[in-house]
Amino acid sequence: MDPNHPALLAAQASWRAVQAKEKAAWLGLMAEDICVEDPIGLAPTNPDGQGVRGKPAMEQFWDDNIAPTTIRVETHESFAAGLESAHRMTLTTTFANGVSMKLDGIFTYRINEAGKLKALRGYWALEDTDITQPESGA
Repeated sequence: MDPNHPALLAAQASWRAVQAKEKAAWLGLMAEDICVEDPIGLAPTNPDGQGVRGKPAMEQFWDDNIAPTTIRVETHESFAAGLESAHRMTLTTTFANGVSMKLDGIFTYRINEAGKLKALRGYWALEDTDITQPESGA
């Protein structure tokens, strides 16, 4: 796979921005008509199952789901073709209360002709996550 494939580079830039808490950089990667389904289907982050659509909605998505957490991205395999990339990944999200959620999934990124992210889709299910409570220190 070409390590300079534009869809791969866009995905990697997205991961870097999320892990570094760089909201403006993350939003700057997106097309105005971005659609994020993370996960695909009904979920707290996708309440109507149709995805989060448009940059204003993505800004709110950041504020609600990314800003109050720490997210670690581990990429196991990546593939790119056309204007898309797909990745087998593990995400570990730690919430302000110390609870962590680990999930394995497949994530796809589609860019437009200008190289902006047009779609991000996460193939994972909430019931398959591993939730860890913080140690009580007792």
